[in-house]
Amino acid sequence: MSSRSRTWLAIYARALCNRISPGGPAAAPPRRILVPHHSLLGDTVMLAACLAKLRERYPAAEIVHVMPRAFVPLFAHAPWGAQPVGWDARDAGSLDTLWRLGTFDLAIINGDTRFSWLAAAIGSRRIVAFEGERSAYKRLPVTDFVPIPAEPMAWSDLVATLVPGPPARPYARGQWPAPECRPYRRPPGRYAVLHVGASTLHKTWPGERWAAIAQALAARGLTPCWSGGPGEERLVEAIPGSAAWPSFAGKLDLPQLWDLVAHAAVLVTGDTSVAHIGRAAFAPTVVLYGPSGPLLGGPGRFWADCPSRDVAIDPFACRDQDTLFKRRVPWVRRCSRGVAECPAPRCMHAITGDMVLAAVDSLLKKGSDPICLVSDTGL
Repeated sequence: MSSRSRTWLAIYARALCNRISPGGPAAAPPRRILVPHHSLLGDTVMLAACLAKLRERYPAAEIVHVMPRAFVPLFAHAPWGAQPVGWDARDAGSLDTLWRLGTFDLAIINGDTRFSWLAAAIGSRRIVAFEGERSAYKRLPVTDFVPIPAEPMAWSDLVATLVPGPPARPYARGQWPAPECRPYRRPPGRYAVLHVGASTLHKTWPGERWAAIAQALAARGLTPCWSGGPGEERLVEAIPGSAAWPSFAGKLDLPQLWDLVAHAAVLVTGDTSVAHIGRAAFAPTVVLYGPSGPLLGGPGRFWADCPSRDVAIDPFACRDQDTLFKRRVPWVRRCSRGVAECPAPRCMHAITGDMVLAAVDSLLKKGSDPICLVSDTGL
């Protein structure tokens, strides 16, 4: 049996025990609120809109944000007063920390409904999730289902609709306190961060175009700096002439990455977790959108005031799937095809260097009006 299976068996067992002895009713309004998940980093950062709305609606409530253990340092100063607690789905021993949290009046399940079992195991009396989950066993612990909005919106805004009431105020600089980081050698002078890594091959951009962007930024008086996650050093090495500029690929932890991005004159990245860190750090950020498109992963309403630019070809002919967390959502247009179906990311390759440079220049120019460089010349 795998370590992940052992962890989930422990979760199911404790949840079933809690259903047999459920305890008292939930307080209204809730005094203790749980936000449990094991999402990817980008989705975890985008939960900020939901946390901000919870704080505005329930100002006196205790909010506990249960997340992958590796992400906790990024949330160390508890943005919106949500206390971070880490766990690892591959380590059943990490559940002991969750069992000590006590009971909760309300739990918000942001994506995979399976985590309603985790909420039940921890001791949540009300569990709210989106409707449309087709798996009966995943739905079982949920007490309140919320319809997915009929109007298109960014994922961060969509998740916040799990909380009743008007949206939270748009994000402003400093609402997310910068995490403290260990010393590292930050580039002197004005520099740009080029994050070439991505969670999937289909969110990467050709190396020769990254090289051209680096040269253009150097000509504008900025020092290009390469960025990538652990194991993505090879992506930087494959870029022609990349050795001419400093590389931080695989060298920084999350607080250091935040610091590097926060002090950059501009960040250029694909639609990946670093794009969302850039917004949270209020760094000038250019995001290249491929399979997910500029709607779902875009700034939406909550991040609208951040200095960022979207670059994409939209619509794109094969960005035509409407499934989100295994739910059919009519307005969703995304692509989750693998390499077998799509050997090369045509949606990313269609983005030109000129489009990216135009977005960069609009951010570097003081007083520029917000723009969105999204072409409607879908292929």
